Amino acid sequence: MNYQLNFAAVWRDFDTLLLGLGLGLELALLSIAIGCVIGLLMAFAMLSRHRALRIFASVYVTVVRNTPILVLILLIYFALPSLGIRLDKIPSFIITLSLYAGAYLTEVFRAGLLNIPKGLREAGLAIGLGEWRIRAYITVPVMLRNVLPALSNNFISLFKDTSLAAAIAVPELTYYARKINVESYRVIETWMVTTALYVAACYLIAMLLRYLEQRLAIRR
Repeated sequence: MNYQLNFAAVWRDFDTLLLGLGLGLELALLSIAIGCVIGLLMAFAMLSRHRALRIFASVYVTVVRNTPILVLILLIYFALPSLGIRLDKIPSFIITLSLYAGAYLTEVFRAGLLNIPKGLREAGLAIGLGEWRIRAYITVPVMLRNVLPALSNNFISLFKDTSLAAAIAVPELTYYARKINVESYRVIETWMVTTALYVAACYLIAMLLRYLEQRLAIRR
């Protein structure tokens, strides 16, 4: 083994890796935000009195959670144009990742809603709030605070999943790492630096989210 480490090619294009890392974070933030909306709507649908809504939400969660995310990415990116719907690669990936996040967050939010004390709803009714206002001002805020640790884990997982965007040439971190690898043939160095960037980003995200959890924690 005469392989000698040489990081020159990686450092030369390090700024492009950082650009890719930034895009990955943007994709994860947008997808978790949209996914939260989808997950919340589906969670309420699963707890609805209407059977059709429960079935629709259940089918959505079952199908998405049991389909590999890479298959979903390729399905949406390549199948929609066949139906006359043409999307750029970045919007296509955001839609896929949002739907994927929404399926997992549906179960997180459903569990959170089931754990809301019934007394809160009764208190809202006692002061004259309607059902929608109780949900908007009492149920959802309390639920989000309770499920924040699970939400944090989902965001970190979602950020790591942005690496799959390279499959459709979205210029995030893994895409640029593959490009540098092909151009320089420095396999070990390229993926060592890429791994370090992912680890550092995930660690910083975890620290920030943990701080947020502590600030929002309910004092007992």
